[in-house]
Amino acid sequence: MSFTRILIALDGSPIAAHAADVGCELARALGAQVSVVSVVDTTLADAVASDVSPSLLLDEARQDARRAIDAVRSEPAPAAEFLPEGKPDEEIVKTAGAWKADLIVIGSHGRRGLERMLLGSVAEAVSRHARCPVLIVRATS
Repeated sequence: MSFTRILIALDGSPIAAHAADVGCELARALGAQVSVVSVVDTTLADAVASDVSPSLLLDEARQDARRAIDAVRSEPAPAAEFLPEGKPDEEIVKTAGAWKADLIVIGSHGRRGLERMLLGSVAEAVSRHARCPVLIVRATS
């Protein structure tokens, strides 16, 4: 199997930045194209009980997603940048399909127990539903 199109999923966290480094290093070694995706999680605005309006929360989420992409200065430079809105795992899988990615690179926070049950695992859901291989990068100790 040849990886010529690598999609890197970002969420602005340090583990996602580490995953971006790994994905870009792999792309350089393979001579592959890189694209990045950062999803505006619209489910958070619905879930947060707050005096802040959902539209304000979504605006902030859009800015966070843009900052996550802007923080990645990779070599090779991204062929494309995607900022979809929706549920992160679903949007990453959709983006990978639409861009015809050969590989998805995503960081995993390594949550366990109750935290994982409440927050879920985007990386795990992506790996279950993606039509291409998924490289899950764990945090460095």
